[in-house]
Amino acid sequence: MGNLTGKIALVTGAASGIGLAITQRFIADGARVIAGDIDAHGLERLKEDFGTAIVTQVCDVTQEDDVAQLCTFGKSTFGKIDIVVANAGAGTYGLITELPLSEWKRIIDLCLTGVFLTLKHGGAAISDGGSIINIASLNAIQPSRGMSAYCAAKAGVSMLTQVSAMELGPRGVRVNTIAPGLVETNATSGMFAVPVVIEEFVENATLSRFAQPAEIASVASFLASDESSYMSASFVSVDGGGNTGRYPNLPRAFGQIN
Repeated sequence: MGNLTGKIALVTGAASGIGLAITQRFIADGARVIAGDIDAHGLERLKEDFGTAIVTQVCDVTQEDDVAQLCTFGKSTFGKIDIVVANAGAGTYGLITELPLSEWKRIIDLCLTGVFLTLKHGGAAISDGGSIINIASLNAIQPSRGMSAYCAAKAGVSMLTQVSAMELGPRGVRVNTIAPGLVETNATSGMFAVPVVIEEFVENATLSRFAQPAEIASVASFLASDESSYMSASFVSVDGGGNTGRYPNLPRAFGQIN
C-alpha cells in the first residue's frame, strides 16, 4: 500500500466492476481519483464512501465534450493528472450475419472510440512522466463466435496503446494495456447465468478459475506506479492462462447452433 501517494488518477467507468475495483485500490494506495461514469447514482455512492479522496462527474465516453470536460474538471480540481485509466466499456452478443449495424456501432463507439477520446484528452492533460492504462480484454487476441464487435474493438485498443505509447513517449508518458480474461462483475452476469460457459472458461484457463475485479486492480496499481517505470506499449494478459486455450463456443452454449 502507499505506492501511489500524492498521485492523481482519472478513471472512466469508475462506478462499477473493474473500474470500481481500480478506484478503490488507487485510493487505498494513496492516490486521489477523478471518477467518470454514466451512472450518476454510482458516482454518488463513491463520494459517500471516499469523501475528499475523490471527485466525480457524469461522463459518457462516446461524447467528446464529456471526456474533455472530465479531464478539464479533474485537472482544475487537483492541479494535475498523473494517471489515466480508460476502462469504460460493455459487451454484446450476436452472430455477424444477424448483428444490427446499430449494435455494432454502439460497441465500437463505447469500447474503441471511447478509449481514443480518453487517450486524446487524457493524453493532453496528463503530466509528463505519467501513466496511461487501457483496459482491453482476452478477446483482443482470442476470437469468439458471436462477439465480433467486442473482439474488433478490443483488438483496436491494443493497437491504440502502441501508437499512443510511441506518440507520448517523448514526454515520458507510459501507455500500457491490461487484458483481463473472465472477471466476475455485473457486466458478465449474463455469462455466469449459463453454467456451461463458465465451465468452459475454467477448463481453458491454466489456473482453472475466473478472476475477481480486485485482481485486475492490483495489476493496474502496479502499472500506475513508478515500480513499472520502464514498461510502455505492453500488453499485459491477466487471464489466468486463458490465452493458452480457446474461447467457449457461445452460440452452442446459448442454444443457437449444435
